[in-house]
Amino acid sequence: MECTGHNSPLGNLTALVEFILIGFSDVPNLQGFLFGLFLILYIIILTGNSLIIMITKIDPSLQTPMYFFLGNFSFLEICYVSVTVPRLLADLCRQYGNISLLACAIQMFFFLILADTECFILTAMAYDRYVAICNPLLYPVIMNSKLCVQLAAACWCTAIPINTLFISIAFSSTFCGCNRLNHFFCDVPPVIQLVCGDTFTIELLIYVLATIVVAVPFVLILVSYGKIISTILKLPSATGRAKAFSTCSSHLMVVTLFFGSGIIVHFRPKSTHSIGMDKFFSLFYTVLTPVFNPIIYCLRNKDVMVALGKFLQKWIV
Repeated sequence: MECTGHNSPLGNLTALVEFILIGFSDVPNLQGFLFGLFLILYIIILTGNSLIIMITKIDPSLQTPMYFFLGNFSFLEICYVSVTVPRLLADLCRQYGNISLLACAIQMFFFLILADTECFILTAMAYDRYVAICNPLLYPVIMNSKLCVQLAAACWCTAIPINTLFISIAFSSTFCGCNRLNHFFCDVPPVIQLVCGDTFTIELLIYVLATIVVAVPFVLILVSYGKIISTILKLPSATGRAKAFSTCSSHLMVVTLFFGSGIIVHFRPKSTHSIGMDKFFSLFYTVLTPVFNPIIYCLRNKDVMVALGKFLQKWIV
């Protein structure tokens, strides 16, 4: 059953101290199957991204800015899924999950920080590809190790104050009425629906922050790829064009998957919102996209495949 706080009857305004995450309890016959599926996907995410981190650290041929950011991105993916999936697996075992307001705020805080950091790192990776293709002679000078570390640090740190402000405002509100969250984690839209009274200020803040951390990075990535594609098309040989495009096609696919699902969930009109569809799209960008990422980067990147082959041969044979 879906319920909202600010639409609750005035006689039912008892302040809430915890939520109940409905998750997938509306399909009880699939609990075991979903547990096994999400556990397998979680293991794939941990294994795939851990392998990428290791080979980008130890293989000399991957000691470049592109793979430095890829290693950061893979570590981020491990943290990102670990905020939601372990809790989801535990709730599937017990059919539903009670979560306190504090635990909900903490989960949302880290989820938003890591999601925003992913937007920023994907933008930094797009800038790296832009410099490599559009200014190849200056690439070693521009993308020096100091700048790479500074960009990575900025990506990891920028989201913290932004989301500290948002969480403090959102959870200083009163939650009342029905305490059932028809979701599998404390995502922003279902939680805000349970706030009592007028939520205009919070919703305005959500759109402002989403514009800063999602729309602006997305536009910067589009501009970068516009210039990249323009430069690639001017290359004289078909082989050169194919090689240049192959260095950024993996990143472009990941950007499309992550930003596409996120924008659909958080920027579409409220009138088109469906709890079932929101859960599906949230599942897509919280679990499925992180599964695809290491697969995309490995299968579409010859250097990563060669380094991975050498690593596995060394440790398995």
